[in-house]
Amino acid sequence: MTDSSERQSRFTYWIPVILVAILISVFSTRYFSAEETGGMLIPLLHWLFPWAKWHTLHLMHVGIRKLAHVSEFGLFSILVFRGVRAGRRGWRLNWALATLAIAVSYAALDEWHQSFVPLRGASVRDVAIDATGALLAQALVWLYAMRKWQSPAPPAAPPDAAREEA
Repeated sequence: MTDSSERQSRFTYWIPVILVAILISVFSTRYFSAEETGGMLIPLLHWLFPWAKWHTLHLMHVGIRKLAHVSEFGLFSILVFRGVRAGRRGWRLNWALATLAIAVSYAALDEWHQSFVPLRGASVRDVAIDATGALLAQALVWLYAMRKWQSPAPPAAPPDAAREEA
């Protein structure tokens, strides 16, 4: 494989990362602010849970929004790991650490971006929530890798000849 085609092949692993990063940026617009999502989710939650008080519905809305942070950065982290690994087998700590550095940096950049968006604001807490999602995803990647690429157990020793005679 030529150097150019190898670089192109490695770049294809980053295309899903770029697409999810764009999606995260779209979610950081004013159209996905708490006020906007609350206008849709709180009535839906009220319909699903008509006995719930407004405060409970509000907490559920906040929980859904924070779970979205964990989920989107979990997915982002998995895809970044795939990009860092670029077709190589296994799991390496330096790949996971590079992935976490990229994910947390993008989370901080995303929050900084939100500081300029109407109805949005930057939050260190949200960066921490995003980092938690990325870290949880890396734990899942590690567990998956340990199961998939774990070296097979050595073959069993042949039965002892003395036992066979007994």
